Amino acid sequence: MKLYKILATSAATAVLGSTMLVAEPEIVSGPAAEPDCFVPWSDSTAFFKFPEKKGPYRIALANGYIANTWRIQMVQTAKAYAEQPEVAAKLAEFKVVSTGEDVPAQIAAIQQFIDAGYDAIVVNAQNPTAFGPVIKRAKRAGVVLVAFDNTLDSEDVINVNVDQKGLGALWGQWLVDKVPDGGKVLEVRGVAGTSVDTDRHNGLHEVLDGSGKDWEVIEVVGKWDDGVAQKATADAIATSGPFVGVSGQGGDTGIVQAMLDAGHPMVPFGGETENGFRKFCAADEALDCTSAGSGPAQVAVAMKVAIAALEGQVVPQALKLPLAVASDPDMKEGVDYFPEESDNFFVGNSFPTCGISFTAQEIMGQTKDNQ
Repeated sequence: MKLYKILATSAATAVLGSTMLVAEPEIVSGPAAEPDCFVPWSDSTAFFKFPEKKGPYRIALANGYIANTWRIQMVQTAKAYAEQPEVAAKLAEFKVVSTGEDVPAQIAAIQQFIDAGYDAIVVNAQNPTAFGPVIKRAKRAGVVLVAFDNTLDSEDVINVNVDQKGLGALWGQWLVDKVPDGGKVLEVRGVAGTSVDTDRHNGLHEVLDGSGKDWEVIEVVGKWDDGVAQKATADAIATSGPFVGVSGQGGDTGIVQAMLDAGHPMVPFGGETENGFRKFCAADEALDCTSAGSGPAQVAVAMKVAIAALEGQVVPQALKLPLAVASDPDMKEGVDYFPEESDNFFVGNSFPTCGISFTAQEIMGQTKDNQ
């Protein structure tokens, strides 16, 4: 598929699209078909019941950014989930495409999947608001659209996520609790324009601003990537350091390495769930850490809910996933971090209430490539 240009929609396709029956989900009362897994975002969340389709199904993953380890592991996890026997039995085809930071390219990829007759598309969106026309097109075509991680500002899709703003707030509260007098802190942000980056940033600042302490926050962009975050941190230490605390959305192993390279004191740090970061936290008593997030396995929950929707099961319009949290001094080897695994491996890849779990070997045996 040629995914890096927007395809012009032919007049014939436009006419066909205008005459398609709208296969909207019925709004029903809860609970969801699997209430322990499909947890509604709030008490006001609507419940969907799509018209039942006969399987097996054609499902696609339309990913955007692929340059960091979380996204790579997410794609690998999606492929691993599609190969699990009970899932594979329900799939006629599983397709993956990653289009980078180009929002029109990701929209074009979704449009192509709709035109090709896929039953469901799961999306990690590069922008929460730019997908309106293609969402309407998916709705007209009866395609189940599930957004996860970086979700979409639409009630016409199913959104699957952790409380990203709450995650930023958790990191902010860690700094408030651990830094008695406030001061200058480093905030290493993610990919600009994504809902995850914005929500985590807002949650962090709401807590800091409401603490009554005097904070100066130095912001840099780390793109959730170790190499990018390490350089951004090194530059920040050289020009604006030292810092009394750190909040990192990702790339946290690189952030700590930059601190070590610069001889920067180890300070309270609220970060993500990278295995390397947690190994640093467990090994260095001076590095006072909380590590929280949601592993890349949330893509499997998105795929699971897409299949359930196609089967006509009741699902929430917005699902809330639990956070995986480990904090000093209670990080346990073999549970919260794994010395034998790569620093780049994200911990927290099981959702027991959904019957979803993976071994590291199962995930890392997959490729990040489009398929």
